[in-house]
Amino acid sequence: MSDREDFILPTELVEAARKVIEANRAVGKRIVVAESCTGGLVSAALTEIAGSSDVFEGGIVTYSNEAKMDLLRVAEDVLDTFGAVSIATAWAMAQGALGKTRADTAVAITGIAGPGGGSDRKPVGTVVFARARRGADPKEIVADTKNFGDLGRGGIRRQAALCAFELLMPVSPPSG
Repeated sequence: MSDREDFILPTELVEAARKVIEANRAVGKRIVVAESCTGGLVSAALTEIAGSSDVFEGGIVTYSNEAKMDLLRVAEDVLDTFGAVSIATAWAMAQGALGKTRADTAVAITGIAGPGGGSDRKPVGTVVFARARRGADPKEIVADTKNFGDLGRGGIRRQAALCAFELLMPVSPPSG
């Protein structure tokens, strides 16, 4: 048996995933991911880490609006009003993933990886992230829009995954 680890994905994604797994394991937290434009890339990287099942609850890939509605309970009026690539949709995806699992933290990713599909308001490279935590103050909405520019489909998805890993790191309780 070899000591070398055999990974399918780029080392930078695997190492970011390892940090997420180790940090959440250390604090006894479980995580879930709701992915759209990354198509399961974050989930794949997390499962490259042996023993990740004691931290990683699962991943839900909802590429179509119908899947977002059916699997994550994103309201149709949210999608119609704000679009699939919006803070409202990402937040609803994160809340839906939290509601479907026993995870402590959910992170959602939705965006435009290109090469088509962009607009003046939401160009290719626009990705929206949201994090929901079980038991958090309902007023606490953690969401952000990033524009990575047109790095190519793979580059946008890789950058989006790296941002998602940052959001999956455990949150320190507020000091008071």
